[in-house]
Amino acid sequence: MTRRLALVIVGVVVATLLLAGAGTLLLSAARARSTTVKELRAQAVEMAGNIGQVLEIDESLSAAEQAKQLRNRLRLLGTLRRVVALDDISVLIVGPDGEVQGELPTALSIADLQLDVLATGQSIADNRGKLAFAAAPAAGPAGRQYIVVVSRRIDAGLGPAFVLFIWASGATILLALGAAYLLGRRLTRPIREASTATQHIAAGQLSTRITEPPAHHHDELAELSRNVNAMAASLERSRGLEQQFLLSVTHDLRTPLTSIRGYAEAIDDGNVDPKRAAAVIRAESARLERLVTDLLELAKLQARAFTFTMAPVDLSAAAHTVTAAAAGSKPGITFHPVTTGPLLVQADPDRLAQALANLVENAGKYATSAVMVSTRAEGRWAVLTVDDDGPGIAPHDQPHVFERLYVARHEPERRENSSGLGLAIVRELVTGMGGEVAADSAPNGGARLSIRLPLSG
Repeated sequence: MTRRLALVIVGVVVATLLLAGAGTLLLSAARARSTTVKELRAQAVEMAGNIGQVLEIDESLSAAEQAKQLRNRLRLLGTLRRVVALDDISVLIVGPDGEVQGELPTALSIADLQLDVLATGQSIADNRGKLAFAAAPAAGPAGRQYIVVVSRRIDAGLGPAFVLFIWASGATILLALGAAYLLGRRLTRPIREASTATQHIAAGQLSTRITEPPAHHHDELAELSRNVNAMAASLERSRGLEQQFLLSVTHDLRTPLTSIRGYAEAIDDGNVDPKRAAAVIRAESARLERLVTDLLELAKLQARAFTFTMAPVDLSAAAHTVTAAAAGSKPGITFHPVTTGPLLVQADPDRLAQALANLVENAGKYATSAVMVSTRAEGRWAVLTVDDDGPGIAPHDQPHVFERLYVARHEPERRENSSGLGLAIVRELVTGMGGEVAADSAPNGGARLSIRLPLSG
């Protein structure tokens, strides 16, 4: 990734330099063309003003002397061409009948001179590709007209500047390559660390952590580092709970099996009353059956292999029903339903009753003398709370009480332990019906467990 990032940055720099160079070249060429054409026009006009004197031949001289004078005058034009850095100078003679005599510079034609414009006494200037030219008229003797034509190849003047540009571009590309490499290494370091950490985590080293950035950093790479550490911590904790879950389930399965086996052997030895032994075996079998049923049910809920038959249900009526059933099974605990009238929610009636029964049963285990079940409406939600007057739940345990086989740590020095699946089933049932669960402290110091379900309609 560092290499790709460096290549992208260098590519952007090179593209920018190419665009800048091309733009500079075009602007310089346009400026050189405009300047050259302007200079040639001025030179043509200046020469045209003096061409009569340059070409004037003394007719009193002999033919040989006239030829010599003409050669000298033409040689003077060649010298002038070199002095003013022209590629060529031509003088055309237009007779009274419009006949044009003389030779034009290479690459120009009579049509390029716009004779109709020159005939009015105006000068012209233009370019053909990289050749700039200008022409200016001058009056000659006997109705003749001289036309001075000058030309020069357009030079953009990029020689030394272009070499400097190439050297500067090369230096810039090298600097960009170095900076891109260093920047890429710095930017991809958290990604490399995260990749290495995830490989270790996948290999089972769940204690692996990566260096987190300062708290005030909130960019994507900082969030990646924090999320990887949070994932590792969650997996490590899940593994610990999984191990405790297996230990607890093993214990909960072994306890009734041990009782069943012990009483079966006692019956076989004739050391126990068969009816009493049968009662114990029946009770332990029921306990074992419920544990297995809860395990299967929780597995189905977590695998989303559970179907809900949703319908409007009166949450207050369901609370009264569950409270009445619990009162018969817990004679030492008083159950108080507190409702505000019918409260229709969208839920599965059977699963809602199961969730409420588990909540009330859990409260009955820890209550000293009373359990209060209340319902109320909050906006578009219906809320049911179950309060007990037991020892309560420590604040750091409250977010975890609905996890499977979790028991609150009333003493900080003790590790987490496992105990039952009822509240875990409650959470899966309620969330499956579109609701929420929460744990808090009751006003009387006990525990408060609550569920929120969307109101019907």
